[in-house]
Amino acid sequence: MTPGTRLLVNAQGERYRFDPGSLSLELMLTGGPGPYERYEIAHTPSDLADWFTGSRLGLTAPLTDVRIRPAELTALKELRDTLYRVAPALARGEAPSDDDLAKLNSATEATPRPLVDPKTRKLAWAPPVTGKQLLGAVARDAIGLVAGERSGRVRECSADDCHLLFFDTSRSGNRRWCSMERCGNRAKIRAYRARTETA
Repeated sequence: MTPGTRLLVNAQGERYRFDPGSLSLELMLTGGPGPYERYEIAHTPSDLADWFTGSRLGLTAPLTDVRIRPAELTALKELRDTLYRVAPALARGEAPSDDDLAKLNSATEATPRPLVDPKTRKLAWAPPVTGKQLLGAVARDAIGLVAGERSGRVRECSADDCHLLFFDTSRSGNRRWCSMERCGNRAKIRAYRARTETA
């Protein structure tokens, strides 16, 4: 599977692929506050380190040496909770709160450092990649969604029973579904049934 694409399981046990299109929105899939606590997968620093190795940061260069300390795990979860307020506001066309923007701004101090691997002459991340650097990468990505060239493209799935958020990477900017495998397919089936019943 391409880094950044996640295999999710719905309440009925069906599996489907979902690419949120953004590192910050991808982090939201690891759990969250309130009703999202039941989806928590980042119980320990090593849990989150393992998760990051499959993240979209791997599209740039493989993540092989990720080290997250307990305090960094806490900071990443706090940033994730902030994203649960920022991203839905963006999807509704609303401005995030000044407090939440300040939290994003304050987290961008460090990011993973790219380098050229002398053996392969390919791009790599300077080891080790720390939790603080990952925090900075996620915060910078979120800032790009709020104010960068990518602003205005955060969407919520159009299905009534789905609240997944994604960055719309489509050329036309009219992506509606979290995944064509799941919600898009269900919508097509409903539309087909409605047409055949009318006919």
